[in-house]
Amino acid sequence: MPRKNKEISLKTSIGFGLTDMMGGGAFTIIGAWLLFFFTTFAGLTPVEGASIIAIARIVDAVVSLFMGSFSDNFFKFKLGRKYGRRRFFLLLGAPLMLVYVLLWVSEMNFLYYLLTYLAFEIIAAMVLIPWETLPSEMTTDFNKRTKLSTARMFISGTGTFLATFIPGQLFGVLGQDSPTAFLINGALFAVIFAVCVFISFRSTWEREVSPEAMEQFANQKKEHKSFAENLKVITQTLVDFASTFKVKSFRKHLLIYICSMTAKDAFNAVFVFYCVYALNSTSQVAANLLSFSIIGLPGAIVYGFLMIKMGPANLAKISYSTMILCVFGYGAVYYLHPSNLILTLGIISFVYQIGRSMLEFVPWNVFPFIPDVDEMITKQRREGIFASVMTFFRKSSVALATFLVGAVLEGGGFVQKATTQPESAVHTIIGIMLIGVVGLLLVALVAAFSFKLNKETHGILVDEVNRLKNNGSKENVDPKTKEVVEALTGHKYEKLWGGNTPAGYPRAKAN
Repeated sequence: MPRKNKEISLKTSIGFGLTDMMGGGAFTIIGAWLLFFFTTFAGLTPVEGASIIAIARIVDAVVSLFMGSFSDNFFKFKLGRKYGRRRFFLLLGAPLMLVYVLLWVSEMNFLYYLLTYLAFEIIAAMVLIPWETLPSEMTTDFNKRTKLSTARMFISGTGTFLATFIPGQLFGVLGQDSPTAFLINGALFAVIFAVCVFISFRSTWEREVSPEAMEQFANQKKEHKSFAENLKVITQTLVDFASTFKVKSFRKHLLIYICSMTAKDAFNAVFVFYCVYALNSTSQVAANLLSFSIIGLPGAIVYGFLMIKMGPANLAKISYSTMILCVFGYGAVYYLHPSNLILTLGIISFVYQIGRSMLEFVPWNVFPFIPDVDEMITKQRREGIFASVMTFFRKSSVALATFLVGAVLEGGGFVQKATTQPESAVHTIIGIMLIGVVGLLLVALVAAFSFKLNKETHGILVDEVNRLKNNGSKENVDPKTKEVVEALTGHKYEKLWGGNTPAGYPRAKAN
């Protein structure tokens, strides 16, 4: 159902962004607390707990890979034509958010936790992948997309703050050793997520599709396909996925995104262990320190302004450098044992959360502009495929990272349900932070220095796409435009927009 008023207002931007209350909140809680919950209240070993997270996310990653392509083609179904090929999944996913509460039931077995977590991951992917394409659907303007993404990150920051602040308050009321705190927290957030996703459904719209195209979709016959034909479709889908790596800007973006986000996840996975076992503090202190994530709320507004003025690459450099220094600061606290421990941790955590909130702001603010680069090559709009590939690698990498954290902890001598840990386990926790987290951030930092997509270069690219759509001649291209387009795509200009399309791409469509 198309929206009549399609102005990107503040209300619209907030309505769109509310889904990231789930994206930011649910996975912050999972990243910070789920492995701790498994080893403390579920009786699982670190490897068992990490295996649940890894298995679920790998299966989910495979589902996610095809979810974008499925939503790209969902107009073939009546539901897609009625509710939208992207927005339908928000409508379906809203009530299913209630599955989240099932993750936090204590003293269940391995299979229960695996199945419930797998279910939630798949539901989240079904919502988030189509939702992530909506800025590209709703507008082509850089500033308006940034407005949508800024609202999204503000809401995500709110979710991240609540996901760290509320558990700390529940621990204070119900006690450090109460699994009930986790269950109440899960129930509260499950309801919040359901409401937010539904509001996003009501607040958004999709790119206009001509009545002729809609009629063509409606009249398509559902023919039974042979095994060979189905295999050919799957093979072509995989080829389409692989073709995304031929877009230079996307390769750089994906490397930065995966390394930085995996570093953040690894840090979240061990930070509670660091506070409780390395510093001999409490889980409530850990929650309170993580709640400095509230800086992401005003930060999202500032980062939106800085992204337009400075560009995403420079913002990323500031973020990763800040986080690296702070992780070294946490290491110094462990080794130096300052007398004013809580104050020192508070200062480091406050600065760390500034860098962390920048880290989360950049990737999905950049993403809506990647399909524009791809359109210059393929003459197609493939937002869903790019969202699927990003989500696939994100979930695969975090699955691997989480499993490795669990395996390394157990290899270092970590004992589940123990109130203290052997020295080898504590040193392992510190090593994960100083070697694993810092190493990944360094890779992302180096890659950010060669990332060229920003407001200026994107504007040049879009102007060129529009010129060619209006039957402009490729021979009359401005030299600077040609240089920018080649830098963003990674291909010679002559091979773009219906030229000799580079191998591995779907054939460019005619104007």
